[in-house]
Amino acid sequence: AFINPLKVAYSHTKTSTSKVTSRYIPQGPDRILDAPDIIDDYYLNLIDWNPRNVLAVALNKNVYLWDASSGKIEQLLTLEGTDYVCSVSWIQEGNVLAVGTSVGVTQLWDCNVLKRTRSMGGHSSRVGSLSWNSYILTSGCRSGQIIHHDVRQRDSVVSQLNSHTEEVCGLKWSPDGRYLASGGNDNMLYIWPQVPGSSHSTSQPLHTFSQHQAAVKPLAWSPYQSHMLASGGGTADRCIRFWNCNTGVCTSTIDTKSQVCALQWSTTYKEIISGHGYANNELIIWKYPSMTRVTELMGHTARVLHLAMSPDGSTVLSAGADETLRLWKCFASDPAKKKKNETTEESATLKLYKGIR
Repeated sequence: AFINPLKVAYSHTKTSTSKVTSRYIPQGPDRILDAPDIIDDYYLNLIDWNPRNVLAVALNKNVYLWDASSGKIEQLLTLEGTDYVCSVSWIQEGNVLAVGTSVGVTQLWDCNVLKRTRSMGGHSSRVGSLSWNSYILTSGCRSGQIIHHDVRQRDSVVSQLNSHTEEVCGLKWSPDGRYLASGGNDNMLYIWPQVPGSSHSTSQPLHTFSQHQAAVKPLAWSPYQSHMLASGGGTADRCIRFWNCNTGVCTSTIDTKSQVCALQWSTTYKEIISGHGYANNELIIWKYPSMTRVTELMGHTARVLHLAMSPDGSTVLSAGADETLRLWKCFASDPAKKKKNETTEESATLKLYKGIR
């Protein structure tokens, strides 16, 4: 219920302020959460924020659920022995969380009752990436293998994709379900078309992109043009590239000068935000498609491994290797109102230092 009024505000904002670059963007985080033992590993995907405003965070062998509306924190699971969590992904509709583990198992959890509903095998090594398309859960592992699971079936494995030769660290279905993008430590980016009439992809890629010079982890589909994909490269590449997946053309490339760890499109403004590692451990907001810098957000003392967007589109959560989660209200839709709260926000940052334990 609290999302609907904001949607109206956004559509109003888009028409009335088509060219605002001088809007107020708070330079400090709105809130900082403690994230002890978050694994500092570029290839994992350890946070996801669902439409019901619940954030799933994987801290080593534990998964925590943080309800951003109420502030309530629940521990969902702890893995046994030396096993650790490598990826988390919410189903599009409902309260099911998929969890990829270091032993190659993909678990499904019903977060309403905090119970595991199934475990799916098929992978020989850790499952570092997950993405849902309706009832299909796609998982990518360290060997380079990608599996489509139909979670309604007893034997879940529908098909396997075997083009990557190294770890699959980026995996994203387009919101309309037409394309699956996969990025790997082999520096390759593949676009897989949907099988007509089903929710999984063909086993042959439609496009093969080899322009990145390092691992391709961050992948983000445009909320404005469903066939447009942004991808980011690791330390030896440092570039954000934009792809038209209907034509297979790279429409633009920007050298960010540092490792690109994460990407999120804004749904409020025609902008994209990137999270970076060496050397500045910063977040950068870019105007799209000009890719001029709107602002840099500093504060993390180690690389910014993951980004997630709040369901109302106002807030970006960054997860850093410095064991903090930071919430940045960088896409709030009413800049005039934000200016008034500038001073109270800065003092609130210190008071709101809470721990996920």
